[in-house]
Amino acid sequence: MKLIIKHISVIIVIVIVLQACTKAKTPDTTIVTTDTGNGGATGSITSPTDPSVAVSQGFFLDNWEAKTFTKPSVQNAAKPTTTASVTVTADFANVVSKVSKNLFGNNINPFTGQYTDAGVVNNLTNLSPNIIRAPGGSLSDVYFYDLPSGGKPADVPAELLKADGTPDPTTGYWSGLVTDSWSISLNNYYSLLQKINSTGIITVNYGYARYGLSDHPVETAAHYAAQWVRNDKGRTKLWEVGNENYGNWEAGYRIDVTKNKDGQPEILTGQLYGTHFKVFADSMRKAASDIGATIKIGIVLTETNDQSNSVGVQNWNAGVLSSAGSSPDFFVVHNYYTPYNENSTPETILATPSSVTSSMLSWVNTSIQTAGIAPKPIAMDEWNIFASGSRQQVSYVAGVHAVLVLGELIKNQVSMACRWDLANGGADGNDHGLFTYQQTGTPDFTPRPAFYYLYYFQKYFGDRMISSVVTGSTNIVSYASSFNSGEAGVTLVNKGTTDQVVNINFKNYYTGANYYYYTLKGGADNAPYSGIVTINGNSPSGSVGGPSNYTAIAASSSATSGGILVTVPARGVVFLVCDKK
Repeated sequence: MKLIIKHISVIIVIVIVLQACTKAKTPDTTIVTTDTGNGGATGSITSPTDPSVAVSQGFFLDNWEAKTFTKPSVQNAAKPTTTASVTVTADFANVVSKVSKNLFGNNINPFTGQYTDAGVVNNLTNLSPNIIRAPGGSLSDVYFYDLPSGGKPADVPAELLKADGTPDPTTGYWSGLVTDSWSISLNNYYSLLQKINSTGIITVNYGYARYGLSDHPVETAAHYAAQWVRNDKGRTKLWEVGNENYGNWEAGYRIDVTKNKDGQPEILTGQLYGTHFKVFADSMRKAASDIGATIKIGIVLTETNDQSNSVGVQNWNAGVLSSAGSSPDFFVVHNYYTPYNENSTPETILATPSSVTSSMLSWVNTSIQTAGIAPKPIAMDEWNIFASGSRQQVSYVAGVHAVLVLGELIKNQVSMACRWDLANGGADGNDHGLFTYQQTGTPDFTPRPAFYYLYYFQKYFGDRMISSVVTGSTNIVSYASSFNSGEAGVTLVNKGTTDQVVNINFKNYYTGANYYYYTLKGGADNAPYSGIVTINGNSPSGSVGGPSNYTAIAASSSATSGGILVTVPARGVVFLVCDKK
């Protein structure tokens, strides 16, 4: 429809220009008439306002970056002819949270190669994890960054103790100055970060403070951590002390008191760890100050109620927080969402992101409040699923789960997370790795399905989450976003077993001419846990992962006129972005 406006149009233009030159925060209520039935607003709109930064996000949002949407190559796609039974309404004016690039992190471990291959580097550059945690989960508590392969300090025992108190004949220590092709060196870790434009978070060896044989093992271990900070030369801003130290699987959980020289108990307690943390933090901050660097140091908490912990320290959080007080800069939790080693169904797996994320944050906040200390930012720097028995961890369902986790973290105002892990190996490819490693019949570092879900989520999710509401189905989950460049997007997840046609409406947003989207779904192999993913109909050439041309696949494109409609396949995901007017 065309509007013929004469003299009054000059006045309207002047008003609009004057409004654009001011920084007033009053709502923009300019009246614009648009085509009806295009999924957008048809009257006055309210401009979005960013919410204040939540304490749970804190400094993890300091490096927030505005995003500009780049229109991909497109192929015209016919709209669904079936009537939409589901409606998603996204409100452009209601900003839930800014989106931190620290959410898309991952973990590296020291036994999956040197990460110098050009193909690996290229895929990681495309993935853009932004932050990589090292040196590798539980191995962090037996890791010595400045020793050669096979090296160990003189003041560590030949054998550590198992959870039951017996010596572990398989005890081994890990080193940073390695040259073996199968084990990454510390220098190559730093080099990888530079190549893929990412930064790091480093876990220092807390276990050494427990099993060390010197007269003062805590001070010795803290000094060693501080030396790493100095040698890091300001490259790493985020550090944490120990890994899952509440667990009976960790080095230092149980020590031989006959060899300990500073009177530590046999079994670690939360209070003792919290006390030791302050020694580490003081030494590490002094080291950072000596080199003119500023660092943040995280402390280990449990993600669930630990008052009856059967595989580790009970009342860990209470003890840690009471003794560490205000010393930590942030709180660290890990979460593997599904029941341990259960042959979980897709329904069980896909139900966990919402419920488990919510209960985890509730528990952490309760722990903080009970301890009477100030809240701090929260980092979930290990997460995945424990489900096993049907190759769940390497299936496309794990990719759908990853999308849901990221969406729930943003919605709950968490701004730092690292998935576990880039590559792992073991059980012939049935492991947590985002890439294959030592999987029969498949080249090492072939991207698995979850890789593609993570790639498209970050690329087609904006820099702010906006609110969205779903009606007509409990199986459809929506996470809506906006780009600083003006576009709006919606990520749709179908947790159900039948395709769903979804109609998308935007409030307080004038839609442009077209919308673009990518549809990801699993294959027919190993039902219901396919090991492949198809992207807009493009399939992989092999039996693992997705299409190799994933960066060049054309987006499906349809006109907004007549409504924004899309089919979300059974247990599929659609990443959609709509033009601005």
